[in-house]
Amino acid sequence: MAAAVGRPVVALAEAGGVKDASGLSPSSETLAHALDVKDSDPARAIALLREILYHPTSTAEALRVKEQAITALSDLLSQEKKAEDLRGLLTDLRPYFNLIPKAKTAKIVRGIIDAVAKIPGTSDLQISLCREMVEWTRAEKRMFLRQRVEARLAALLMESKEYSEALSLLTNLVREVRRLDDKLLLVDIDLLECKLHFSLRNLPKAKAALTAARTAANAIYVPPAQQGTIDLQSGILHAEEKDYKTGFSYFFEAFEAFNALDDPRAVFCLKYMLLCKIMINQADDVGSLISSKAGLKYTGVELDAMKAVADAYGKRSLKNFEEGLNVYREQLEEDPIVHRHLSSLYDTLLEQNLCRLIEPFSRVEISHISDLIGLPSENVEKKLSQMILDKKFAGTLDQGAGCLIIFDDVKPDGIYPSTLETISNISKVVDSLYLKSAKIMA
Repeated sequence: MAAAVGRPVVALAEAGGVKDASGLSPSSETLAHALDVKDSDPARAIALLREILYHPTSTAEALRVKEQAITALSDLLSQEKKAEDLRGLLTDLRPYFNLIPKAKTAKIVRGIIDAVAKIPGTSDLQISLCREMVEWTRAEKRMFLRQRVEARLAALLMESKEYSEALSLLTNLVREVRRLDDKLLLVDIDLLECKLHFSLRNLPKAKAALTAARTAANAIYVPPAQQGTIDLQSGILHAEEKDYKTGFSYFFEAFEAFNALDDPRAVFCLKYMLLCKIMINQADDVGSLISSKAGLKYTGVELDAMKAVADAYGKRSLKNFEEGLNVYREQLEEDPIVHRHLSSLYDTLLEQNLCRLIEPFSRVEISHISDLIGLPSENVEKKLSQMILDKKFAGTLDQGAGCLIIFDDVKPDGIYPSTLETISNISKVVDSLYLKSAKIMA
């Protein structure tokens, strides 16, 4: 049995293979037995599945059983977190791929890559595996499969922040797929391109790629999950442009699609919906959304984080806001979309608090403001200087004395506009008299 593990189909065919009780072909009984013992004895189940898989028989029934064995084996290896074994399995199956239709080959290859993706910490292995499969598909002239593996490779490169290589790969892929007019794949690639440009902070190109994805999606039937992804990306782009009401609508559409499919991305859509409510100064609605029927389904740390932010914003409390950021750092700081908007929200909240605190004073020590607001003096001084430059209030910083001097609001003197208006009217009168005198002289 040990000799069968990790050996390609051809090698086993030459060695005479491993036969079942009948000695003719891999049986569905062996497959059923392997599935029965996979929970109690995974090693035995893996051995039985390999026994089926590496059998040299290539009848239609044998190929059908082998296909089921491949699916079961890849799932089992994924559960056991044996990523390298999955990689070896994909290499060993290459001779078997010559015996089955190309569409089934594509399904199996993508299934095994998905199985590797379920194992945490395998990003580098997935990239390496995709590169190997791209080279193999080029050699075998399997264009359909190559394009999909390249799209997967581009997504992995983007997650690894290798943006230049991912962009180069996507640019060539888009050109090729548009020529073939494969709309479904084109939607995937355009969405990837949109996410990539958004990560690079190139919003015009991100919007153009999203428009292209919508155009392609309108021409064909798009699965609900894919449509939800388009709506989610639309919401992210609108929120980035501070159009939070439209962003909320798109996030709601995406949430409904993912919620119906029990997709884990539904909780993130709900989270972004709550973010939009906070950003448009409707933090009071956050509690009702969380306590709704749909919200209760996703009660957890992600929604608790947004609830803490909403409570802090409602109370205009910087201290509570910072406490929420510290407690829910993973949910708020490490989510790039939420972090970007909360940074803007924090600045707004800080400015409002500073304006409220300095209002009674004409001259005040920066250290006193720092004590009142509960922030380091350096941060307060930096923010005050920024607010003065932005003309949020009239004043100056006396850094030698460590004081802020606030000027009274100077009321504009009405004499200057009145004088200009009088001069303008006199000019019109003089012009009118000149025209009349010119007519009399004529």
